[in-house]
Amino acid sequence: MTADLRIVRGDATPEEIAALVAVLAARQSPQAQPEKSPVPRRQTWRNPARGMRKPVVPGKSAWRMSALP
Repeated sequence: MTADLRIVRGDATPEEIAALVAVLAARQSPQAQPEKSPVPRRQTWRNPARGMRKPVVPGKSAWRMSALP
């Protein structure tokens, strides 16, 4: 196996070499996709359909519910 990294000048400590290798290895790895911002929740309080009544279901007291909003 050949060395891909060669220190030409200076006197690097093993810790400095390890840090350099870690940085270069991290740079070589594929980048993670940035997290998407969460989708904002819809504000249903201003939805005009909110003021409409629900469908009347046949059954007990259905006639009373037909007059309520």
